[in-house]
Amino acid sequence: MPMPADRPTDPRDDYEEIAAQHVSMKRVLALFMPYRIRILSVFALLVTGSGIGMLAPFLLRTIIDDALPSADFTLLLWLVGGLVAVAVLGAAISAVQNILSARIGQEILHDLRVRVYAHLQSLSLGFFAGNRTGEIQSRIANDIGGLQALVTEAGNELARSLSTVLMTALAMCLLDWRLALLSLLVVPLTVLISQSVAMLREAITYEQQAKQADLSAAVQESLSLSGIILARTMGRSGFLVRRFSRTSQDLAALEVRSHTAGEWQWAMIGLTLSILPALTLLFGGWLMGGSTPLTIGTLVAMIALQEQLLWPFEQLLQLGRDMRTTRALFARIFEYLDTPVEITERIGAVTVERSQMRGHVQIESVSFRYDKRNPPVLEDISIDIPAGSHVAIVGATGSGKTTLGYLLARLYDVNSGSIRYDGIDVRNLSFQSLTDMLGVVSQEPYLLHASVADNLRFARPEATDAELAAAAKAAQLDAVIGSLPDGYNTLVGERGQRFSGGEKQRLALARTILRKPPVLLLDEATSALDAQTEQALTDALAVLSKNCTTITIAHRLSTIRRADLIVVLQQGRIVEHGTHAQLLEQDGVYAGLVQSFS
Repeated sequence: MPMPADRPTDPRDDYEEIAAQHVSMKRVLALFMPYRIRILSVFALLVTGSGIGMLAPFLLRTIIDDALPSADFTLLLWLVGGLVAVAVLGAAISAVQNILSARIGQEILHDLRVRVYAHLQSLSLGFFAGNRTGEIQSRIANDIGGLQALVTEAGNELARSLSTVLMTALAMCLLDWRLALLSLLVVPLTVLISQSVAMLREAITYEQQAKQADLSAAVQESLSLSGIILARTMGRSGFLVRRFSRTSQDLAALEVRSHTAGEWQWAMIGLTLSILPALTLLFGGWLMGGSTPLTIGTLVAMIALQEQLLWPFEQLLQLGRDMRTTRALFARIFEYLDTPVEITERIGAVTVERSQMRGHVQIESVSFRYDKRNPPVLEDISIDIPAGSHVAIVGATGSGKTTLGYLLARLYDVNSGSIRYDGIDVRNLSFQSLTDMLGVVSQEPYLLHASVADNLRFARPEATDAELAAAAKAAQLDAVIGSLPDGYNTLVGERGQRFSGGEKQRLALARTILRKPPVLLLDEATSALDAQTEQALTDALAVLSKNCTTITIAHRLSTIRRADLIVVLQQGRIVEHGTHAQLLEQDGVYAGLVQSFS
């Protein structure tokens, strides 16, 4: 299945193919199946309410034909009381049914949101590299939010209108089948028109949601802290406003089209339903002179039933039209749910107890490429990293260093070869064992919009205050935290905006140290540090890594001089390996890198 990012520019070009591939009535109904008992109880309430409401025209006919002509006040009193009772019972049933429907609808939406979010959490980095954050956010927020009317209101109104229409049609047939037949002749025509309008609006809705995602992406990118800084320093705020204005204008035009497409056809439905009472009076008047005459009470009751029928019937047509357009929302949501999970935990995956982990890492004949159409990023990489040792991976930009880090963390799977921890292929390890085995500190650490303590405890929720302080000290961060107004309770800010680049890296390092992993992977983890702090942190890591395997991916070479083994990558291949002194003696690629940074 093509990734969502591979779609053509115009979403309508392949909408029908996407909808046919991902959406079916069976799949939509499956969302409601866990709540079928409660839904049936709501439907039972609706049928009961409609049945009670059906009594009103018959009471009205008796009032007109019997109570009023005979001036029977007692009968009139009972009949009017019956009408009041019908109204009270109908209102009570409607209130209970509305409350139940709202609760069921929100639970269905909650389940769907969590299901989509959980699925996205399981996808590989390739998916997120090919999709904008704003697009992903839009599918969870806007597309699922757009279904709210369906699951909390439309379903409720559909059941209410359908039961009302069926009960009213039955009552009309019981009153007089001839007038009922006239009233029901309009049904096929109006249904055909309604479906025609729905088909027009469905594809527009898909395009509309795609444009809504563009708007969300624009907001997420340009109104983030980094986006504001970029716009201000480049003097491009005006350009961004104009770009946002064009996207918003396109969205507004689609909104208009989605609500007005087929409006003239829809007006024909309204016209047909509006003239139906007049035609009924004309036909009823003609029947009064026939061999089986109508009473005035029957004709009045029939008109009342028509009024009772026409509004829910029109609602039914509108709901059918609107529910058809929600197919576009389901297509976008199910498209994400059908994105295959590339990194999976195998059945019977090996679980290793933390106390049994040693930290021996073996990279054997590993090759990898991101896309089959492109050349390999890594080719035939083999490195043996004994437990407790320090190995550095160096090379120029684009040599494949970070990709190797992704493979070590199993953010991607190797195309060939294997990566083993303590002799176990990483693909056979349980996710939890891999998480316990490997701690990663990346070049661009992500910090939560929470306190310093909460950011640290994200790694180990059960960590004590003393353990937080020890990790912060190891990461040379204790003095920084001590200078903060609220110490460990200080709010970090979105993406760590209140901290410098070096402080964010040290906070991310402290967070990983807190987990005490047997293998520590540092991917340019000190790139934002000044020379003095970097040296202090290097000394601290040397002490910490005595019982830990350390793999350092570095561009700056000052942090890896004391590594037990330095591996040099060039264009995805190992071209040199040895200690710092040995590689300098070879006067090859590594020596050139040292010379360029000296």
